[in-house]
Amino acid sequence: MIFPYTNSNKRYHTLDYFFKNKFKSKVCKISLNGGFTCPNIDGTKSTAGCIYCSKSGSGEYGGDPKQDLINQFNTIKKVMDRKWPNSKYIGYFQARTNTYAPVEVLKEKYETILKLDNVVGLAIATRPDCITDECLDYLKELNERTFLTVELGLQSIHEKTSNLINRCHDLKCFDDMVKKLKERNIFTVVHIINGLPYETKEMMIETVKHVNSLNVDGIKIHMLSVLKDTPLEKLYKIKPFHLLTKEEYIDIVCSQLEYLNPKIVIQRLTGDPMEEDLIGPLWLPKKINVLNDIDKEMVKRNIYQGDKISTN
Repeated sequence: MIFPYTNSNKRYHTLDYFFKNKFKSKVCKISLNGGFTCPNIDGTKSTAGCIYCSKSGSGEYGGDPKQDLINQFNTIKKVMDRKWPNSKYIGYFQARTNTYAPVEVLKEKYETILKLDNVVGLAIATRPDCITDECLDYLKELNERTFLTVELGLQSIHEKTSNLINRCHDLKCFDDMVKKLKERNIFTVVHIINGLPYETKEMMIETVKHVNSLNVDGIKIHMLSVLKDTPLEKLYKIKPFHLLTKEEYIDIVCSQLEYLNPKIVIQRLTGDPMEEDLIGPLWLPKKINVLNDIDKEMVKRNIYQGDKISTN
């Protein structure tokens, strides 16, 4: 079998393939910190945040929030250009909840990046409960003049898990927002986390099956990181739960990929936490090894993304 959505030996739909097929160029995502907060930490819904979230709000590799957005962009671009000269760029608003502000504020930040040379789009990470109707109207207009991606955190479809990790929104909220984004033809990416406390392999596969039913465009699969100075660290120390081994994680990811429509772009297959902040699992920073072992396992099983969607 020749898998149609890859330009390498991968058996899944790679982001590199997607970008090169769409833009005929290497595309680099420039991670930015727009200085946003989150309803889970400002008291609107909670002050504790999601229990796994780092102090940077998942912006460890993003720009320095002490710099303005243009300086953030140029600083990271210089690093990217050493490896991939003559690339195109997507401004990635990554840290915290990047639609959680009045539309006037969003416009100022987003448009600043869109004006820069060779920027072909924006990626906006947010929560499904933080996109107002006014914001949706703006995103629709934005999508008509640039390549727009909206990334929504789901993490798990299971209510018990969602309550434990303090997501503070339900599955219906998530599903409804995906529908609204897709009605506006906005490229929609879902984040899920494997290895959340007390979840089984079957539960993680159920989450992927549900995502597959939503007609999303992309997915990011993360492995749970227990990081220092988070509520998750406290839970882990008080009542230790099982952290997936590398072998368990690879097994689960390979099984999940079989249930995903091959048109869904795989934007991430593991996490890459800062080693100095990591409590566990300690194998996680070896990202290249994990990705290589996923490839090897898929070859060993002779499987491809989407092999089981007919039985989903």
